Amino acid sequence: MSTSLRFGLKIEHQPQRTNSHTHTHSPHSSIQTMSYVPPHLRKSVAATVTATATATTTTTTATPTNVDNITTNHKLNSKSNNNAFSNSTPRRSSANNHIQPSRALAVPNVVLPQWKPSERVLRLKPEQIEEVRLRLNVDVTVTPDSPAAPAPIESFTDMCLASSIMKDIAIHEYTTPTSIQAQAMPVALSGRDLLGCAETGSGKTAAFTIPMIQHCIAQPPVRRGDGPLALVLAPTRELAQQIEKEVKAFSQSVESFRTAIVVGGTNIADQRSELRAGVEIVVATPGRFIDHLQQGNTSLTRISYVVLDEADRMLDMGFEPQIREVMHNLPEKHQTLLFSATMPVEIEALAQEYLTNPVQVKVGKVSSPTENVSQTLEKISESEKIDRLLSLLVEEAALAEKLGHPFPLTIVFVERKTRCDEVAEALVAQGLNAVALHGGRTQSEREGALRDFRHGPTNILVATDVASRGLDVTGVAHVVNLDLPKTMEDYVHRIGRTGRAGSTGRATSFYTDRDMFLVSQIRKAIADVQSGNTVAFATGKVARRKEREAAAAQKEARMAQSKLPATISSINVEDKYKYMISPAPNAMIKNEGSADDAWDD
Repeated sequence: MSTSLRFGLKIEHQPQRTNSHTHTHSPHSSIQTMSYVPPHLRKSVAATVTATATATTTTTTATPTNVDNITTNHKLNSKSNNNAFSNSTPRRSSANNHIQPSRALAVPNVVLPQWKPSERVLRLKPEQIEEVRLRLNVDVTVTPDSPAAPAPIESFTDMCLASSIMKDIAIHEYTTPTSIQAQAMPVALSGRDLLGCAETGSGKTAAFTIPMIQHCIAQPPVRRGDGPLALVLAPTRELAQQIEKEVKAFSQSVESFRTAIVVGGTNIADQRSELRAGVEIVVATPGRFIDHLQQGNTSLTRISYVVLDEADRMLDMGFEPQIREVMHNLPEKHQTLLFSATMPVEIEALAQEYLTNPVQVKVGKVSSPTENVSQTLEKISESEKIDRLLSLLVEEAALAEKLGHPFPLTIVFVERKTRCDEVAEALVAQGLNAVALHGGRTQSEREGALRDFRHGPTNILVATDVASRGLDVTGVAHVVNLDLPKTMEDYVHRIGRTGRAGSTGRATSFYTDRDMFLVSQIRKAIADVQSGNTVAFATGKVARRKEREAAAAQKEARMAQSKLPATISSINVEDKYKYMISPAPNAMIKNEGSADDAWDD
C-alpha cells in the first residue's frame, strides 16, 4: 500500500503498485507522494497514515496526507515553500516512534535533453566505429533488441557539451578523452543506462562526472528544500572526496552550481545545512546518506541521475542493503550508471536488477595486473620484513639524493592498523618522510595524510587496504606490499595505485610460506602478461571465499606432507655404513653446495 508523507519519496509497503482501496497517482505527475521512511518504521507509519486518511474522509479539513488536497494546493509562494521545509524535520513521537507527515514540495518534471554529437560523428559508418573501438581497446555490448550503442568520440569538441563545461575542460588542459571517456560519455549523454568496467587510472570519474553536470544544467533550478538532481555513491570517504573534487573542477564555470559531500567522520550539522539549502549534486557514502534521508535533511524526489562508483567495493564492504534502499525508492524516471573495476557475479546481478537495457563498456584487461608495472616477489621471514623495507627505502633515498631527484612517491601496504603506525614510525626514525593512513584515524587526520602525500612534504604513505581502491594520486612510482593481501583481486587493486594512465611503475612484494597460494597466482599472471596471454581470474565475494578455501586446503596438504616420516626401508644397510646416509648429530648442515665458498673473494 502506498502512503503520502513529506518530501515526496515513493515507497511501496506491499509488492503491488496499485490498490483498489487507495488513491493512485501517476508516476509522471509533478507531485511525488511519498517520503523516505526507514524499513523498521514502515509498518507503524503505514498504520498511522491509513488512520489519518480514514479520518479525512469524514471532514473537510485539508491535511498533508490527502493527495487531492496537495495536488490542488501545490502552487505555493516562495515564503510558504520555505516554511514548509523548515517545519519538515522528522518528528518522532516518544510514545510510538512515528515519523510525522507534512506537506510536500511540488516536484518539477525531469528534463531529458535531446543530445546529439557533431555531424562528423553522426556520419561515421559502422565499420569505422568498430575500427575506433579496436584502436581504443574498448569492448561494447548491448542487450538484445536494444538500439546500437552511440559511437565513441575522440574529441571533447565533437561531444557538443555545454560551453561552461568546455571552458572548464580547457582550464584543466584536458585535450583528448581517454578510452573509457571516449565511449562511456556518449552513452551517458544519450540518456542510456551504463555498466562500465575499466582498469585503474583510466579516467572513469570524468567519464560520469561531465555528463552528470550536463544533465543537471538542463533541469529546472533547485530550490531550498529540494533534494539533489544527481547522486553519486562511493565506498570510502577518500574516494567520495576525489569525486567531489572532480565535480567542482568541471562545474566551476556553471553559475550557482552547488555540490555537497556526505560522508562519515565529518560534522553532520554542516552537511544538514548544505542539503536543506538545496544542492544539484550529492557525492556520498551509503551509510551517511541513509542517515540524512531518515532525518529528513534531503530526499530522492528530484534525483534523475545516479552513479554507483566502485560498486564491487561497496558490496564487499556490506553496503548492499543501503544501495538497495536507495535504488528501490528512486523516482521512476532516472538514469543509472554503474562503474566497477571488476565484474563478479554479484555486480552482474545488481546491474540486472537496477539497470534498464544497459550498454556495457569494458576497457582493457579488467581484473588483471597492468602491463606497465614491473613486479618483484621477495621471500623473507616475518621478523625480517621491516628491516628489509627500511633497507630498501633508505637505498632509494640515497640514490635519489645522489642523482638530484626527489624521492619517488611510494605506498607501503600493511595488514593491520597497529602495524601501519609501527612501520610509519620506523621510517620516520630513519629520516624518511612517512605518514600512516588507516581506518582508525580521524577524518581530519586522514585528509591531512593524503594532502601531505599528494602535495608534500610526505613521499611515503603507509596504509591498510583503505587506500587500495579508488585512491588516485598522480605520480606514485612504487608500491610495496609489506604484507601480501589474501586474494589476487586485492593484489591487483593495490599495485594499480602505480602505473596509472599510461605511466610506468614498480611493485615489490614480500612473502612468507603462508602466502604461497597467492604467490603462485601472481607468478602465473606475470608470466601470462609477459607472453601476451589474457589474464583472467574470478572476482567477488563467492570467488574470494573459494580462493581462501583453496589456499587453506593447500596449506593443510603441505603441513600433512611435512609430517610424513622419511622412510628408506627398501634399502638394507649394514650398521657400520649408516653414517653415510644419516648426518652426525652435531654436524653442520649447509643449504648451499660445498664448493660455493670457493667463489667468495
